[in-house]
Amino acid sequence: MNILAFNGSPRRAGNSSLLLGEFLKGGRECGARCEVIMAHQIDLSCCKGCLRCNLLRRCSMKGDEWPELSMRIRDADCIVFASPVYFHHLSSPLKKIVDRFRSFMHVQITPQGLKHTPWDIWEKQFVLLLSLGSSDEADAQPIADLFRFLTTVLGPKNDLHILIGKRLAVANQVAMSYEQLCTLYGRLKLPAALAQKDHRFNQALLKKCSELGRHLAQSAL
Repeated sequence: MNILAFNGSPRRAGNSSLLLGEFLKGGRECGARCEVIMAHQIDLSCCKGCLRCNLLRRCSMKGDEWPELSMRIRDADCIVFASPVYFHHLSSPLKKIVDRFRSFMHVQITPQGLKHTPWDIWEKQFVLLLSLGSSDEADAQPIADLFRFLTTVLGPKNDLHILIGKRLAVANQVAMSYEQLCTLYGRLKLPAALAQKDHRFNQALLKKCSELGRHLAQSAL
């Protein structure tokens, strides 16, 4: 399996990075080839909405890394997006990448709405790893909705897997010990009783990431 992962966190020790690290560790253990791209480090322009991709079947913008990046996206068996949730959505470097996915399809205005037709039917695994500061996973719903739409449009056999960490306020929190969480929650004025519950949840989440990486890699053998 060829895994292409986009890390949307500006922090290498951020919670999104840790979740991604566990996923990739599981994938590599089962023979997957993994490439990680730090989203904020690539040279990528913002989509201008020129709609020329409807005619050219590719993005018309020049002078950035999208032509090569789009080929790596097409070649991947599994595409991973790992992101902190900033104001109910992806980090801006990742959103910039997702917007350029527009060039993978034709979009037509109809009386009923928009009709999206991909140039090629994809059959890929998509993984969404999110970390949010909120205690409510519903704050990540706009991102989940976007990816459910995107993966469905690009092909009926695409699979989407979503794992979400919540109440993650500081870097490395998802990997903190129970004692470290107790200290942190005291500073955040959160109930001490949550620390034990969240420690169990975080440990289980990291394990799920690793298991998902192994499962997808094994399924491709």
